[in-house]
Amino acid sequence: MLGDPRTVRVTGDDTAAVFRRAQDAGARETPGDEPVREAYVWCNLTSGDSSRALWLLLLPFMVVNLAHWMRPAAAGRPRAVRLYGLLVRLAALTLTVLLVAAACEVALDLVAWQCAGVHSCAHRHSWLTFLAPRPSAPDTWWSLPGRRLALAALVPTALTILLWYLSRRTWSAYESHRPMSHDPEPDTDGSALALPGFWYGRRLVARLRAAHTAVALLTVAAAVAVPAARFDHRPGGPAALDVLSRLLTVALPACAAVAVGVVCRRGRSENRLDQRLDRHVVRLLPLAALALLLLTLLYAGWARPGWRSTGRLPGDPAFGALMLAQGLLVVALAVVARHLYRRSSDPRTGMRGLCGPAVALLACALGGVMSGGVAQRVADWLDGTRALLPGPPVLLTWQASTIPPVLAVLLLLAVRLGFGTARLARAERDRVRHEHPGEPEDPGRTRTIAHVRAMATLTDRAPLVVAVLAATTLVLGGVALAGALATGKTPDGAARSAYDALQAVAETSQALGSWLVGLGFVLFVTWGRRAYKDASARRTIGILWDVGTFWPRAAHPFAPPCYAERAVPDLTWRMATWTHRTRGRLVLSGHSQGSVLAAAAAWQLPPSLRGRIALLTYGSPLERLYGRWFPAHFGPPALAALHRDVACWRNLYRRTDPIGGPVRILDDTVSEVDHAPLQDPLAYGRTLAHPLPAPILGHSDYQADPAFTRERARLLNRLSPALPGPRPTPDRAGEG
Repeated sequence: MLGDPRTVRVTGDDTAAVFRRAQDAGARETPGDEPVREAYVWCNLTSGDSSRALWLLLLPFMVVNLAHWMRPAAAGRPRAVRLYGLLVRLAALTLTVLLVAAACEVALDLVAWQCAGVHSCAHRHSWLTFLAPRPSAPDTWWSLPGRRLALAALVPTALTILLWYLSRRTWSAYESHRPMSHDPEPDTDGSALALPGFWYGRRLVARLRAAHTAVALLTVAAAVAVPAARFDHRPGGPAALDVLSRLLTVALPACAAVAVGVVCRRGRSENRLDQRLDRHVVRLLPLAALALLLLTLLYAGWARPGWRSTGRLPGDPAFGALMLAQGLLVVALAVVARHLYRRSSDPRTGMRGLCGPAVALLACALGGVMSGGVAQRVADWLDGTRALLPGPPVLLTWQASTIPPVLAVLLLLAVRLGFGTARLARAERDRVRHEHPGEPEDPGRTRTIAHVRAMATLTDRAPLVVAVLAATTLVLGGVALAGALATGKTPDGAARSAYDALQAVAETSQALGSWLVGLGFVLFVTWGRRAYKDASARRTIGILWDVGTFWPRAAHPFAPPCYAERAVPDLTWRMATWTHRTRGRLVLSGHSQGSVLAAAAAWQLPPSLRGRIALLTYGSPLERLYGRWFPAHFGPPALAALHRDVACWRNLYRRTDPIGGPVRILDDTVSEVDHAPLQDPLAYGRTLAHPLPAPILGHSDYQADPAFTRERARLLNRLSPALPGPRPTPDRAGEG
C-alpha cells in the first residue's frame, strides 16, 4: 500500500493500525513539502487467525442481518421503517430457534430417543450402550427415556452457551469501541451513516443476545418437556408430575413471550450514543430461561415406570410451524418493502426494493437445508440400513431434497447468463478495436479484453440470480411443507404409488440432497480455513464476507461481528486529531471495500471537518453494489449529499473491473465525480513503455495507473488554499 518495505506503525494495535514509510515517521514534527502517505490496515478485522473460518457456519445469521440494511429508502415513513426492522428481527429469532431445534433433533431425537432406545442400534455404537435398555434385565439408571433426553440436552445447551460466549466476546471487542461524539445533524437527504450512534450498537446487541440466548435455552427445555408431559397426561399418571408438567407448559411459553417482547420492543438508537445496557434484561432473562431448563431436566429425569421411547419425538409439527412462521414473516416483509419502494422508487434499486425479503428468505432456506441435511446424514450414520430407526422428521428430509432441483434451476440460469455473456463479448470486440485505432490488430488480444469486460458485467446480473433463487426457494419450500404435512412420509415414500419416473426423481433428489448438504458442511469449514491462508481463495469469497460483516448486528446477535464498528472510529479519530493538530490538507483514498469505509468515516466527521477533506475512490462498489442493494444508506441522495459535504471527490474505475464502477452522481451544482473509464490494459500491443504485453488488471493495481497519481495531485491542489502550508498531507489508503 505504501510502496516501500520499510514501514513503521504510527498508531494502532496488531488488529488494525496506521502505518507510514520509515522515512516519513517524523513528518508530523518536521513537515516537509511532499505529501505524507499513511495506510490504514484493517485486514485482520475480517480474517485474523484461521479459526475465524468457523464463522462461515453462522452464514444464515449473517445473511438475515444483511436483510435489515437492504430496505428501500423511505423518507418520512418512520412507522414502516420500524415495522420492517421488527419483521427482520423476528425472522432472525426464528433462525436461532431453527439452529437449536436442529441440534435437539440430532442429539435428543436421533441419538438419545431413537438409537439409544433400540438395542440393536445402540449395540452398533459402543458409546451408546450405557444408555440402551436391556431386553431381559432391569433398566439401568441412564436407560430411562427422560434421563437419556436430559443427558442429550447438554449438546444443544452447550451450543447455546458457545454462541452466547462468542457473541459477548466479539461484542466487547467490536461494539464497545466508542465513536467520536458529535451533535446530530439536521434532517437532510444524507445517509444515516452520519448519525452519531450508527456505529455504536452496544445496547441493542446486548438485548438481542439476551433474548436469543433465552429463546434457545427454552427451545431445549421444550424439546425435553414435551415427550415427558405427553406421558404424564395419560389417565392414571402421577398427579405431582402432571401438575408440574402443566406448570412448565405455562412457564415456558410465558418466558418465551417475554423474550419475544424484548426483541420487538426496541430497535437501534442511532441519533445519539446510547450507552445504557438494560442490565436487568441482559442478566435476568437468560438466567430465568436457564433455571426453567434445569427444572425441566429434573422433571424429565424422574423415574416413570412403563415409559418407553418409540417412534420419533414430535418434531414434524414444530419444524412445520417454524417454517410456516418464516414464510409468513418473509411475505409480510415483502409487502412492507414494496410499500417503501413505491414512496421513493429508484430504477437502480435492486429487485425493485425486494432485495431484503429475498435475502431473508434465502437465509431461512439456508438454515433449513443445513438443518435437514445434517439430520439426514446423522440418521444415515446411525442406521445405515434405514430399517432400525424412523429417522428425522419428514419435513427436514423434504427440505434437503429440494437442493437438487434448486441446483438444476441455477444451472439453467448459468447457461442463459453464459450465452448472454458470450454475445456481449462479441459486441465488445468492436469497441476494443475502435479504442486502439492505428495499432496492428491482435485477434487473440482483442478477444481476451472483450471477454474480461463481458465477465465483469456479471456482477450487474446478481439481482436476477437472487430473484430466481428466491422464487425457486419459495415455490419448493411450499411444496416441501405441503408434501410433508399432507403425506407424513419422506419424498421417496410419498412417491411409491406414483409413476416410475416421478418415483425415480423423488428417490434421486432425496439421496443427492442428503449427501450434498453433508458434503457442503465439510467444504464450508475446509474452504473457509483455506480462504484465510490463501489470498486467491480469500478473494473468491471476499465480496460476500466484507459486505456481510460491514454492517452492524442489528437483527441477529450471533452473526459474525461488524468490523466497521472498529474501523470507522479508528479512521475518524485519526483524521480529526490530525487535522486539529496540523490544520493541514487531507486526501482520504480507498480501494474496493476500503472506499466504503472511507465514505462511512467521512460521514462520521463533524461537518466542519468533512469540508476539509477530499475523497479519492478507486475500484469502488459504492454505487454498483451498495447503492443498488442498500439504497436507504448508499442511494443517490446519500452519495450526492456526501459529495456536497466534502471538499472534492474523484472516482476511478475500469470496464474490466467486476466490483468497482462509477458513482453516478448527477448534480450540476458540483463538480463531476467519475473519471472516464481507465484504460485496461495500459497498452494494447508492445510499445516503448511496455515492451512486453501489459496485463489486464481488472480490480487490482489501480495505483499503478498514471491517472491515480495525477488525480491525487489535483485533489490536493483543489483543497482550500487558505489552509496553512506546507503541511504533511496523509493519504489514507483503505485495503479492499
